[in-house]
Amino acid sequence: MARRVSVTAADGHAFEAWRADPPARPKGGIVLLHAVYGLTEHMGAACDAFAREGFAALAPALYDRVGRGIVHPYSHEGVAAGSRCYAAIAREKMLADIAAAGAALRPAGPVAVSGFCSGGSWAWSAAAALDFDAAVIFYGSHVPERLDEAPRCPTVLHYGDDDAIVPMDAIARIRARHPTLAYHIYPGCKHAFFNPDQASYDAAAAALALARSVAFLERHFADRHDPPAT
Repeated sequence: MARRVSVTAADGHAFEAWRADPPARPKGGIVLLHAVYGLTEHMGAACDAFAREGFAALAPALYDRVGRGIVHPYSHEGVAAGSRCYAAIAREKMLADIAAAGAALRPAGPVAVSGFCSGGSWAWSAAAALDFDAAVIFYGSHVPERLDEAPRCPTVLHYGDDDAIVPMDAIARIRARHPTLAYHIYPGCKHAFFNPDQASYDAAAAALALARSVAFLERHFADRHDPPAT
């Protein structure tokens, strides 16, 4: 089960995070960045899901830069409040916290960055700016606005074809600018199809996206994992 831990960034800022570890030697690690609502219970469940697949998983509370324990409701008001929180955090501070989360997982081996919605957008930016071994983007909401950024690691993107926030023409722009990345489009799925706490949840698509993400990470981590100590 995911547990709460504390992580400290290079500038001394300490923030909370969900963390879950597999029972056996991990295949690697994955940093999971929360959506606009903050570090919800869903993020702990997402850590658990990846831990069950053999990865050490850590989800940082990025809003701790604004105030401790900030979580917004799943509503239009929550989206507006969360957008203000994200806007209040300087890019270098956001990346510092993401880098610290990645460093906390480095003993597990290669580390990926991932995220949902706004967190997926920051995972995209982190994959371009920081040293990660892979990136898994779940319906990154602002990726179409960040096409000048280019991930420096293998990257897969998951989107639904009925996503009102990132419609298919926006996804086409991402693919046109970054054609070598991996893409999976989920028929009939809306934004946030991975989150069972939201009305747009699609259980079958979520399970498939997780399986595809695990296979992607296993493939790209295989040649980066250090051999066991002897």
